[in-house]
Amino acid sequence: MTIVGASLSGLYAARELRAQGFDGRLVIVGEEPHHPYDRPPLSKDFLIGRAGEGELALTDADETAGLDAEWLLGVRARGLDPRGRTVLLGDGRTVSTDGVVIATGAAARRLPGDRLAGVHTLRTLDDARALRAELTRGHRRVVVIGGGFIGAETASSCARLGHDVTVVEAAPLPLVPQLGAPMAEVCAALHRRGGVELVTGTGVAALRGTATVTGVDLADGRRLPADVVIVGIGARPHTDWLVGSALALHDGVLCDDGCVTALPQVVAVGDVARVGGTRAEHWTSATEQPRAAVTNLLAGHTVATARTLPYFWSDQYDSRIQFAGRYREGDTVHLTEGEIADDGAPGESGFLARYERDGRTVAVLGVDRPRAFMRARRELQREERHRTGGARAEPAAL
Repeated sequence: MTIVGASLSGLYAARELRAQGFDGRLVIVGEEPHHPYDRPPLSKDFLIGRAGEGELALTDADETAGLDAEWLLGVRARGLDPRGRTVLLGDGRTVSTDGVVIATGAAARRLPGDRLAGVHTLRTLDDARALRAELTRGHRRVVVIGGGFIGAETASSCARLGHDVTVVEAAPLPLVPQLGAPMAEVCAALHRRGGVELVTGTGVAALRGTATVTGVDLADGRRLPADVVIVGIGARPHTDWLVGSALALHDGVLCDDGCVTALPQVVAVGDVARVGGTRAEHWTSATEQPRAAVTNLLAGHTVATARTLPYFWSDQYDSRIQFAGRYREGDTVHLTEGEIADDGAPGESGFLARYERDGRTVAVLGVDRPRAFMRARRELQREERHRTGGARAEPAAL
């Protein structure tokens, strides 16, 4: 078996293969030179110097030995033969295999001109190393482009380090697609409370500078001076290497509800996988999908599904935001515990909010209410299992 992607989801797939009884040759291919590491701390504890690289590691020497895998690190995959039986590597080598787990993740989207010195993305350990080094060179004027989770977390860390920070978000509010307008207002208030300027409703026209960035031109004509620019405008799934294979690609690798692709001996997991019509770039998806994917890979067809209740969390300005469920525009939101303060940010004890549609709860949001949120999340999971009858879904059409 071959796992392409030495990522969180790739590691979980390796664990599942061994746990489910596969005792054959296991090859793990990774484009980065690092063994699997945890990405969420990169924009938080690692960036502010509260966590070192050793604390990011997801494996230790004992587990690495126990997996009995061949690690091919620092080499990218450049192709998959149409039958899915051979992985072609960028250094000219080939890996013959009985099955493939695609776990290549996603790459940060970039802006024209973002090759200037002082312009950063934050997706990999090497990205975080470079940004952390830049932020320790004295006071900086930082512009974060994009108010999503990575942008908000990075802005929060930069503000904690004492820099002047501006967040530019093209939408009227940050995180509207994920949380809806009322709760997105709360996230906007967190930025203001944290001393960060939030510019919304306009995009970026250009980055200024010759060799080094000096500013950001906005679409509305304003110019923001900048010593450091962080581009956080989403991610693009790593599927270029699969062009020409038999796999269906559309904003990810198209899979059925069990992570199985058009080739039964090829499954996909994590940020690169579009499972049952949805591609979810969250830690929980990367850790939950491999179990079903490996079960199906070993069976040779779909016998288990991987569609679980979506869940994500984000740490911003000393607040933990947790969300579970499926929000849709038009859902109504009710505060059921805690309060929102006069400045629009969470009250001192946080709050719990429920999203309702057609008289039933479809999602829950907790800010600094971890116990209440976990209870509500479990309730939501039970309701979902009850609605679906706990049955395994039939494979979806690709």
